[in-house]
Amino acid sequence: MKIILAGYNLDSEVIEELKKASPPREDVTPETLSASYARISRDPRPINELRQVAREEVERARRSNRTIIFKMGHHSVAEHAVFNFDLIGVSRLAIEEIEKFRLCSYTEKSQRYITLRGDYVLPEEVKQAGLSHVFCQTIKAQNNLYRQLYEKLRAYVFGQHPELAANPKKHSLLEGWAKEDARYIVSLATQGQLGMTLNARNLELLVRRFAAKKLAEVREVGRQIYELAHQVAPSIILFTEPTDYDALTYEAIKEKVEALVPELSSSSSSSSSSSSSSSSSSSSEVRLVDGSVDGDEKLVAALIHRSSTLSYEEALRRARQLQQIAREELIKTACQYMEFYDPALREWEMVDLTFECVVSATCFAQLKRHRMATLLTQPYDPSLGVTIPPAVEAIDGRDDFLRVIEQTNEAYEQLARELEFGAEYILTNAHRRRVLLKVNARELYHISRLREDATAQWDIRQLATQMRKLAAQHYPLTFLLLGGKDKFPEIYRQIYGRNPKFFPPST
Repeated sequence: MKIILAGYNLDSEVIEELKKASPPREDVTPETLSASYARISRDPRPINELRQVAREEVERARRSNRTIIFKMGHHSVAEHAVFNFDLIGVSRLAIEEIEKFRLCSYTEKSQRYITLRGDYVLPEEVKQAGLSHVFCQTIKAQNNLYRQLYEKLRAYVFGQHPELAANPKKHSLLEGWAKEDARYIVSLATQGQLGMTLNARNLELLVRRFAAKKLAEVREVGRQIYELAHQVAPSIILFTEPTDYDALTYEAIKEKVEALVPELSSSSSSSSSSSSSSSSSSSSEVRLVDGSVDGDEKLVAALIHRSSTLSYEEALRRARQLQQIAREELIKTACQYMEFYDPALREWEMVDLTFECVVSATCFAQLKRHRMATLLTQPYDPSLGVTIPPAVEAIDGRDDFLRVIEQTNEAYEQLARELEFGAEYILTNAHRRRVLLKVNARELYHISRLREDATAQWDIRQLATQMRKLAAQHYPLTFLLLGGKDKFPEIYRQIYGRNPKFFPPST
């Protein structure tokens, strides 16, 4: 056996320094990895020799990539080329579009830990419509209240937790709690930044999808990403033009739905003008709208199937014949060595659940990070009201909060009348949208472990708790150990009568 580290990410500034210190060369590109790996299936030479050949003949490697990707359709070759991008000064709304891509990696500036300075994106659509004054005045009111709320919430949080306040090392934690609730009043135009890592295949998909987007900011993000990547690796990013499939499909679906269900046309046109200041201290409304029939039995059948030579049909029949206590014993056996950091076994993926949720933009910003789930969204809708953090209520900030929300809703109505796209930039982190979330049971374990933990933000913690309760009600065996990471030892002890081997680290 021989294992070779073929390459790894380097900071672009390090690469430039190395290039300056060496003679001119053309092989500083991830394309050579794609080309050499593409030859593995038909060339008997060792891979490291194939890489050497590709580095020595870069133009030939590029021609090979184009042939294999474009003519032969083997797009997976492009996945061996990986890029890192710094995205700075993009809006929270654009970040939602960027982070829709499941197979990319993101680390985002958090509004929970960083004090916002009032920076925001002025959308091109707003400028073109001559509505910059309305937009900027509303943003100014939101940001002013953010600063006021933060100061009041900071004092409130320190007063509520004197034992933590007495320890200077815990001050940043308490300040973070204040920031995370103050941010509900700032807009989706607020600037953020993130680091993104993706392979060339996903980069090409992102560029093509973004070229078809209606928002100018999103199109510009795609254009700049393409230009930067194309300079380094022109042969593996080929299909970048918007297609009718990307640009027109959902509009066509919308038109067809309105034709088939005529009353939707009038209701959708009036929804934007019927903005409401209704509010709730609870972030989300959750319903389990669909799920696997006999989910517990299907999980047991999957475990039987994995451990026997039976067909799945026969395993399911046997699972249904077992007494409930026997099914429970089998599932307990499957989980007996689980620790707080362990995912559920893959057999749990046989059970599906679909939730319909009404969530704030703040909650959605965290929910969207669970990219192995299926998450379908409606636009942000002022008629769904807003989420007011309980701490804002506690400091008597409700009236000020709703006053700015009302100003925001009025600005949104004015923008929506004039703009075909882009009015949603003005909406706040407190505004809500309706989403469909489809997960398998294994993914729900992951969501619950992470988002019900004591360290999780309260908004998404409430959402995860509601999902857990509904799931456990319908599938009590499948979700026998469901719960937050910090609660895992207690849940485990109740089921097995003993402690797990490992305990979550204390915060």
